[in-house]
Amino acid sequence: LHLESQDLYDPKLDVVELRARVGMVFQKPNPFPKSIYDNVAYGPRIHGLANKKYDLDEIVETSLRKAGLWEEVKDRLHAPGTGLSGGQQQRLCIARTIAVSPEVVLMDEPCSALDPIATAKIEELISELSESYTIAIVTHSMQQAARVSHRTAYFHLGRLVEMNDTETVFTKPEHDLTEAYITGRFG
Repeated sequence: LHLESQDLYDPKLDVVELRARVGMVFQKPNPFPKSIYDNVAYGPRIHGLANKKYDLDEIVETSLRKAGLWEEVKDRLHAPGTGLSGGQQQRLCIARTIAVSPEVVLMDEPCSALDPIATAKIEELISELSESYTIAIVTHSMQQAARVSHRTAYFHLGRLVEMNDTETVFTKPEHDLTEAYITGRFG
């Protein structure tokens, strides 16, 4: 597995640097047991991205704005992140991830624990963030893949079956397994 030309399994790889280059958003929101501010400031602090409080404040605000959460939390930045709703917690986790300006954001079923309204907000956010970040999403929702993806890869039993632009995969799949899945014959 490589990121650009770097082997991600190389034992000499600096995992701290890798964690700054590749962000991760999990299936279930996992805010740290810290304030909203400290959740977002955590990465920039440990990676030395802000030398002054002013710089850190700016990163936190910018990240929360990009995650579509600033207006909802700007007056309670020192309240616990765990006190937010599920959808807000997931957006907080996205803000925390993008605060270190990663090259790639991996999202593992980022909406599976959310209601339809929170899911729509996260999907809208994914579309906006895809202009600035490479985003890879794992989802079992074909509708979600069709809505938010530019390219789609279909895996069956751990094997890559097909990868193409999303429209092609959903309208003219090249492999019978892909067609069977998207037409509902199995899955």
